[in-house]
Amino acid sequence: MKMIKRLGLAALLITVSAPTWAKLSEFQLDNGMKVLVKEDHRAPVVVQQVWYRVGSTYEQVGKTGLSHMLEHMMFKGTKTLKPGEFSKIVSQLGGQENAFTTANYTAYYQVVGKQNLEKVMQIESDRMRNLVIDDAEFNKERDVVTEERRWRLEDNPRSKLNEQFNATAFLNSPARNPVIGWMTDIRSYKSQDLRDWYKKWYAPNNATLVIVGDVQPQKVLELAKKYYGGYQPEAMPVLKPQTEITQEGVRRIELKGNTQVPSLQMGFHVPSLVTAKDKREVYALSVLSSILDGGESSRLPQSLVRDQQIAAGVSAGYNATDRLETLFELSGTPVNGQDIKEVEKALLTEVEKLKKKPVSRQELDRVLAMDEADHVYYRDSIQAQASILGSLVSVGLPPDTLDNWIENIRSVTPEEIQAVAKKYLTNDNLTVAVLYPDGKDHSKIKAYTGRL
Repeated sequence: MKMIKRLGLAALLITVSAPTWAKLSEFQLDNGMKVLVKEDHRAPVVVQQVWYRVGSTYEQVGKTGLSHMLEHMMFKGTKTLKPGEFSKIVSQLGGQENAFTTANYTAYYQVVGKQNLEKVMQIESDRMRNLVIDDAEFNKERDVVTEERRWRLEDNPRSKLNEQFNATAFLNSPARNPVIGWMTDIRSYKSQDLRDWYKKWYAPNNATLVIVGDVQPQKVLELAKKYYGGYQPEAMPVLKPQTEITQEGVRRIELKGNTQVPSLQMGFHVPSLVTAKDKREVYALSVLSSILDGGESSRLPQSLVRDQQIAAGVSAGYNATDRLETLFELSGTPVNGQDIKEVEKALLTEVEKLKKKPVSRQELDRVLAMDEADHVYYRDSIQAQASILGSLVSVGLPPDTLDNWIENIRSVTPEEIQAVAKKYLTNDNLTVAVLYPDGKDHSKIKAYTGRL
């Protein structure tokens, strides 16, 4: 699923002027399961998503990646369905289905004709409590996940850099955990680890059902009660405090890998909407990200790519909807012949400009207009609409966060942008990771063939 860095999930990109078909209904079953239903009657199609509030930031040392591994096992059969039968049923209905795991949550979805909603609710609810984790299936799928990690990370230098960058930026927060898990942890999984993780977190009172499409809310509620309402709630684990220690100086790492040109990743610790004491800072950081990298006319591509011609590509990113403290990131790749250190210097120079002089009203208005325009496009996708709601609720934010987003960033002032730049974008709060070419021959790389 495509992620919009400065806002998190593409989820937050939606117009503040909700059309008449975008009615949202909220329910809660007696067992604690949340149900969100959004009507969109433009086509006879519906998306079902089930979101569990568990991801890599819930995991402990030695067992990283369990949430992702369990996602794979959810397709390997229940007490009534054989391995692979779930996907086969959805395909026979003419639908699409998949799942994804992040730091904050794990979600499963199906997109089908509205006449098939009850069927996919039936089989999705079945695997909420009736999953069978067979030892033989587990052993095969563990090999698939190790291959996936090798393909996605071990043989992908930039992904590997990002993984080690996160592990350096975060020392004691579980935000350092890779979603797929460390290779040594994956190889050490036992089938019982997955059974315990499933029992611990896959409960109705730890889940949110999101339905978007050509539906009637009361009918959806009846089906939700029928298929999900019979499960008993569980006593959910209480997590220990997960606050990252204060950084007190620049952290740097270097990595060598299969690349023709070096690349750079930089990050500053910043709050999210979930963790911020002052949410005004979050809106200001989001606008700051757009000022730096909100299109081809924004500061970073204009200065480093076109004017100075030292970078082939640059970006800025900020995930405002992370469950824990997050990072404001900058990245860049030099053009041939340019030193990566010059790209780093130029990026930090642009940061200093924001600290020294407030952005003009004209520039701010242009950036806000672009952000508003972006919001319009995502209302065309019922999948994106559902992802908005599921992602927000799963990290503890209210579903109307999206309704108020544009209004909040419209009210951001140049002085607030300057203030957050001065407060958070400092050297003592900075982590820098650089990828250099290793000069080796990497012509033979095995392709990954498993479920993504």
